[in-house]
Amino acid sequence: MATFGDLLRLARHLRGFTQKEAAAKSGIAQAIFSRLENGLIEPDAETRRNVADACNLPVEFFDISDRVFGPPVSVHTMLRGKKSEVSARDVDMITAELNVRLFHLRRFLESVDFYPTNELPTLDVDRYDSVEKIAGIVRAHWKISSGPIKNLTRLMEKAGVVVGESNFHGASVSGVTFVAPGRPPIVLVNRNHPADRLRFTLAHELGHLIMHRFPTSTMEDEANMFASAFLLPPNEMRDVFRGRRVTLELLASLKREWRVSMQALLMSAQSLKCVTANQARYLWQQISSRGWRTREPASLDFPFDRPTVLPTILRSHIDDLGFDVSELISISRVKATDFHELYGDFEVQEPTRPRLRIIN
Repeated sequence: MATFGDLLRLARHLRGFTQKEAAAKSGIAQAIFSRLENGLIEPDAETRRNVADACNLPVEFFDISDRVFGPPVSVHTMLRGKKSEVSARDVDMITAELNVRLFHLRRFLESVDFYPTNELPTLDVDRYDSVEKIAGIVRAHWKISSGPIKNLTRLMEKAGVVVGESNFHGASVSGVTFVAPGRPPIVLVNRNHPADRLRFTLAHELGHLIMHRFPTSTMEDEANMFASAFLLPPNEMRDVFRGRRVTLELLASLKREWRVSMQALLMSAQSLKCVTANQARYLWQQISSRGWRTREPASLDFPFDRPTVLPTILRSHIDDLGFDVSELISISRVKATDFHELYGDFEVQEPTRPRLRIIN
């Protein structure tokens, strides 16, 4: 159960403040602020108001009783281009956001039950011949037909994964996975990234959920291999590339069909030895010289499959339980600006969604 000190540190991290900065904004000596964070002293009403104002949060934020969790096992950085280091401050801010989202999810699910229609398997990577075999098992388990996966977001939601979007406070992060006891797993992806990267990121995070319970030195590479094999099954891609010269034009046409990046397709062709080393080297040089490592041509973009579970849960509170938006914001214990940053206008899309039940 969270203490005031836990929540004070969480609020500070949410805003990206150092302890010194937060103390100054609160009008409190840093020595006192440190004692408050560490639970050595209890705040009075004025101190609670001051720190709430400094962190731009309602004072009710400090009444949250949920456990505060540490950072996620994996923070998936940008896949292409020059990789930027994710700082400790970035991780603190993302972890704080995830904790706030977990609290919201618990509150929202008190009145709405989320029933997955597929099972999320857990497969120990050490017990299988290859990561590619695990990806094939999951496709078979979920009865995915051959060819491109049409809507990966919906597929994961049907398996009980809550997918959300974030800007990650400007950090060069593509996605994160967070699993807490008694809650559905949460996967957040960077809403500012193109759909080809988002789909690969979702598949990467799915790989973590299926294969990894504890961090290892190889987990990121394994999640990348899973994502590639899950989205581009090797046996099918051999047939796709067979007898065809791999060119930028071919990769562009396949991108529209398979809904992954040209670079992911080229890596698949390389791993299957469907392109010579010289051809691959030339294509990578062409991709780099055109600036496509970080952003492939906009003319090849396709829409990202937006999450539906969270918008449906929020809309159910309004349409079926009679809440208005101001009440949802009130029970979320953040300001309206934070609420809309997290959830947008939470429109509900019409395609089939995982089943939800309202508790009477």
